Amino acid sequence: MNKNDLVATVSNAAGLSKADATKAVDSVFEAITDSLKAGQEVRLVGFGTFNVAQRKASEGRNPRTGEKIQIPASNQPKFKAGKRLKDAVN
Repeated sequence: MNKNDLVATVSNAAGLSKADATKAVDSVFEAITDSLKAGQEVRLVGFGTFNVAQRKASEGRNPRTGEKIQIPASNQPKFKAGKRLKDAVN
């Protein structure tokens, strides 16, 4: 499923126009992104939890040349599925 499929599904399920469903989906994604940028966890009971993990700086290798490179520290978004979601797919 891609974003257009998700918008179509939301549109049909909620009885919204595709334009309104697009705004709703975009708003949800934006709200999650903004919360993660602010360092907040987003917990959707039954669905899952979005949070940010800090990745330490490390040393890697360029696979083409074998040259050592420095990989800088970064923040990585993480998602952990909730119990209902896990149960639904199993």
